[in-house]
Amino acid sequence: MTMHRRQFVKIGCTCMIVPWVPSLLGCEGTRHVTGTLESTGISVLKSEFDVATKGGTAQREYIIVRNDKLEYPICLYRLSENDYSAILMKCTHQGTELQVAGDHLHCPGHGSEFNNKGQVTLGPAESSLRTFRVFSESPRLVIELK
Repeated sequence: MTMHRRQFVKIGCTCMIVPWVPSLLGCEGTRHVTGTLESTGISVLKSEFDVATKGGTAQREYIIVRNDKLEYPICLYRLSENDYSAILMKCTHQGTELQVAGDHLHCPGHGSEFNNKGQVTLGPAESSLRTFRVFSESPRLVIELK
């Protein structure tokens, strides 16, 4: 297949501009928060899921929780008002740090995918991700690290 210079420039410019469109339109990106390490686990405020909108407040689908004491971050999904899923972002195939893509996690190493409850949806990984129990202590959420 032959590509003409004009077509090459058009595709190249599109690839450079498209990733910036959400930020130019005011869309929220991934929220990274530093969790507070406690004796029972790591906590974050429920308000970290809040996103200001013109009509009030919306809720993020997930946040990424980090702490210097954790080797890998934890993806904390908000499944409903009182139901959360906390997943260690370490691929069970070869230990690569995962990337979040909406309602699933993706391994950039070999392409494994996991759903928002940590279950394998696409190999080569064969084992589910490590998950943690999440409980609410208003106004915080606590992720048990046991």
